[in-house]
Amino acid sequence: MLIRIVRLTLQPARTADFLALFRQSESHIRQQPGCRHLELWQDADEPHIYCTYSQWDDMAALNAYRRSGLFGQVWPATKRLLAEPAQAFSVIKAN
Repeated sequence: MLIRIVRLTLQPARTADFLALFRQSESHIRQQPGCRHLELWQDADEPHIYCTYSQWDDMAALNAYRRSGLFGQVWPATKRLLAEPAQAFSVIKAN
């Protein structure tokens, strides 16, 4: 299983726009082949910083989502709301 964490520093005035976009998209993302789980986290000290936490079957499943029409709509809309570039990490559980 692959875990993907994406840290998003939003323009503070655009936080509500991001939340609306995420709420509109989250069920569709969860339905993507290979997506096992999706959560949205908010930074405890900086309320305009969020992280998405998702679990995927493998890198191929994540990459297939990243090539999908859904990602092609959601990611550009999200990028317009950012105050700085997103930070993304793909990790696996250590044994």
